[in-house]
Amino acid sequence: MKKKINDKCACARKTSIGGQALLEGIMMVGPKRTAMAVRDPEGKIVLEEWENKQPKHAKLRKIPVLRGVLNFISTMKMGYKALMRSAEIAMPEEMEEEKPQKTQKKQKKQKEGKQDKGDSVLMGVVMTIASVLGVVLSVGLFIMLPTFIFDWCSKIMPFLKPNNAALSSLVKSVFEGFLKIAILVAYMALVSLMKDIRRTFQYHGAEHKTIFCYENGLELTVENVRKQGRFHPRCGTSFLILMLVVGIFISFFIDPLFIALTGSVPHVAIRALLKLLLLPVMMGVGYELIKLAGRYQNAFTRFISAPGLWMQRITVLEPDDSMIECAIEAFTKVIPEDESDKI
Repeated sequence: MKKKINDKCACARKTSIGGQALLEGIMMVGPKRTAMAVRDPEGKIVLEEWENKQPKHAKLRKIPVLRGVLNFISTMKMGYKALMRSAEIAMPEEMEEEKPQKTQKKQKKQKEGKQDKGDSVLMGVVMTIASVLGVVLSVGLFIMLPTFIFDWCSKIMPFLKPNNAALSSLVKSVFEGFLKIAILVAYMALVSLMKDIRRTFQYHGAEHKTIFCYENGLELTVENVRKQGRFHPRCGTSFLILMLVVGIFISFFIDPLFIALTGSVPHVAIRALLKLLLLPVMMGVGYELIKLAGRYQNAFTRFISAPGLWMQRITVLEPDDSMIECAIEAFTKVIPEDESDKI
């Protein structure tokens, strides 16, 4: 049996290239170019690539913590567009099935000299409501719910609220933080049972293995990629976990500072609102830590990477060779000519 290269090995080179698993494919983002490789229903790889646009607010993106928030927003936008495009390539029939009806309806309206403005406005309202509900659900699960659960538990278990303000704040922060992590782990474990999501997680594994292969200075072949480990410190899963861990430390200071400023303990609703307002700070600090973990190999970076690497056992699965081929196709298109990009 061939021995896999250890995830924690010292890499031959570092790279800023990252990726995202798509529907039946992978997107790789390099310093100057982005490429996505997706398999169509016939099993052929459809490759699309484009030049990276100059990011807005370039100067702001050099400021630590703030750059994490800006990069997160731009990454989410790009990832969503790539995901939708991969769906068009991998599942064209499903994406096209409603078009004939829409075309007939549009032609009928044009014949009558009318515009279908009402339907467009209605669809826009529906999509806006759906997006808002998605954000509300996420905020409710990871911000509001843990706060209110702790408040409820502390009423029936008084020991969760010690008389010492600092200790009480610490207990509250740790309780809520671990509850958030538990919710995230349970959610990921449940969705991983779905066939399509499981395949996406396998493509996630192909992405990591390909990046490891390049960082270890090996030729990008299916055989070489297959031997790599699948848990990478620069991963979106690790970023989410780091955000939650950072949130535990930030939340610890909410009560003491609020008491110092107002002389009273914040109401449960106010505490939830303050944590929501501090979300960009958690995001920015988490981004800096994930960059640190990808750049250095030492005791501290291994410590902060450990929770995310454990979580990747759920979200990063072993790929098959066809998935690795997609990852290699996308990756080779974004390698910079000088190969000296920095994380």
